[in-house]
Amino acid sequence: MGRVEDEAVTTNAGPHADEVPTGAGVIAAPRDLEEGSAVRRLRPRPSLKAGVTLAALGVVFGDIGTSPLYGLQTVFSIDNHRVKPSSADVYGVMSMVFWSVTLIVSIKYVMVVMRADNDGEGGVMALAGLIRRAVGDARRRTILVLSLAIVGASLFYGDSVITPAISVLSAVEGVSVVAPSLHDAVLPIAVVILVLLFAVQRFGTHKVGSLFGPIMLVWFLILAVSGLREILAHPGVVRALSPTYAGSFIATHPTTTFFAMGAIVLCITGAEALYADMGHFGRPPIRRAWFMIVFPSLVLQYLGQSALILHRPSAISNPFFLMLPSWGRIPMIVLATAATVIASQAVISGAFSVSRQASQLGLLPPLTVRQTSSESAGQVYLPAVNAALFIGVLTVMLVFQSSARLATAYGVSVTGALLVDTILMIFVGHFVWHWRLWQILLIPIFFGLVEFTFFAANVSKIAHGGWLPLLIALIVFTIMTTWRRGREVVTENRIEKEGSLREFVDDMNERKLTRVPGIAVFPHPTKETAPLALRANVEHNGVLHEQVIIFSAQPLTVPHVAVDDQVSIDDLGYGADGIVHVTLRYGFFDRPDIPLALTVHKDRIAEAQFDADRASYFLSRATLRVGRSKCMQRWRKVLFMAMARNAANPSVYFGLPEEQTVVMGSQVEL
Repeated sequence: MGRVEDEAVTTNAGPHADEVPTGAGVIAAPRDLEEGSAVRRLRPRPSLKAGVTLAALGVVFGDIGTSPLYGLQTVFSIDNHRVKPSSADVYGVMSMVFWSVTLIVSIKYVMVVMRADNDGEGGVMALAGLIRRAVGDARRRTILVLSLAIVGASLFYGDSVITPAISVLSAVEGVSVVAPSLHDAVLPIAVVILVLLFAVQRFGTHKVGSLFGPIMLVWFLILAVSGLREILAHPGVVRALSPTYAGSFIATHPTTTFFAMGAIVLCITGAEALYADMGHFGRPPIRRAWFMIVFPSLVLQYLGQSALILHRPSAISNPFFLMLPSWGRIPMIVLATAATVIASQAVISGAFSVSRQASQLGLLPPLTVRQTSSESAGQVYLPAVNAALFIGVLTVMLVFQSSARLATAYGVSVTGALLVDTILMIFVGHFVWHWRLWQILLIPIFFGLVEFTFFAANVSKIAHGGWLPLLIALIVFTIMTTWRRGREVVTENRIEKEGSLREFVDDMNERKLTRVPGIAVFPHPTKETAPLALRANVEHNGVLHEQVIIFSAQPLTVPHVAVDDQVSIDDLGYGADGIVHVTLRYGFFDRPDIPLALTVHKDRIAEAQFDADRASYFLSRATLRVGRSKCMQRWRKVLFMAMARNAANPSVYFGLPEEQTVVMGSQVEL
């Protein structure tokens, strides 16, 4: 049977609204700051702006920054070279690439969507949290929004598995261009790189970004210079930036355009990861890096490749490497490999952010979260997610074995995630920003129609590998919906067992229970209900400690909370002699250490002198058993119980000494 242990984390949705049935190894939905609260805010100094921008360059833009490796090459190779290296086709494709990047990345994500941050966090789950807070208790709207978020997150995970595999393989395959005899070494080299990439994640996004930032700066500079070199040789290619060429291509070759868009989407992969990574560095550094470095470099590179294809049609086999002089190809392979490793970093970091937000929204079990920076709440490392991604990426790489085969699987999850974000932005525009109707309609007209075309063009790939990201998305969707539904059922049954704390105190006074010396601490998310461990202790032992502390932890969206403002105390009243409720307010870089907090504030909390070494800590545990209820299918109940057993350990997260911690509770039927 599975078991569910109490968390002491409170949330901003009211009592029990986010009481996750298992562990507290994850910070729950952060509270908004109260007026006048004395907390420490960390704002980057002007001298640090360049450093933060450089670090963002090394984490956020790796995915979209390495698209030139395979973007245009795939466009001219799909469907047996349906797109020809002719003047009309090259100009039309280049125009479509430029305006796709401009519309979807520059305008939609960088200028519009990134304004929709949820306490500084980005990503599909951040959008859902923002909307859920705005719509309040409207249950139907909440269910619809969360359902869309689950679909979007599921598709994003599919992208997160494929991107590292295709990025690393596409770079290492450059070895075959220089030395065809080394073809068999491509896969082993890619696997080694992959192992190293996931191994360094524990050091934190900021440190990884500081290492990768200079490399990506060099990468984008070379993209710009190599592209500019071809443009200067054939300056007429800049005419392709005119939207008229895209319009002409679409009008004269509608069927070819449809297939081409299935590959052009590769040039905008990473847009969703860019938004999901916003919590790691903030909006300004990402915007600066995009408009000052990344966007100009990509445009110059794609123009350069287009000029090369136009004047040397055979270059469609690999325009990126063939655009370089022969002496520069080997160094570029090394740099491209480093850049694609960094491209993988973008989606890995995004997956960390999305996973934590999903856990906060009750769509995943509590996960062990390690804060890796004192500058930003978004810089986190999730060991379980890192391990799951590594296994998934390694499996995909070993099964498909080449970037060409993986390219057929790419696109479905990316375009699906883009569409979900667009739909959620309609909700944001209406409920959060209170836009007028004509403003809201601009979202589906300008973004939705283009993205739907991209999605439709990629549906044809499902039978040729596109099923892979959909399968991954289906697995994630099943996990999230199972956890959410199981959590609702268990919480309802658990609240019924806990009962009102006021009624519990009245019953205790009527029974005149024996009070024994000592202090008992009960981590619990609310003061409205009685912790299961408290009830179990009274029912089985027939006694109550002289001093009872019901302890809740309330996370805030700041790095640190001043010591004097950390703790608030409620003596409850209604005859609750010797029972107090303590709330600990803590920042994202503060550890909610219960013994330490009680020791620091002992004079305010306990009537007697508090001694952390002698206190007893009681964790509530609800042992799950499969019941006859038809609330869920039996296999989903088993899946939920398996997830509950493997959730983060609350005693470790709250710093509870093992030898002083007692786990008590009762059975809860699922």
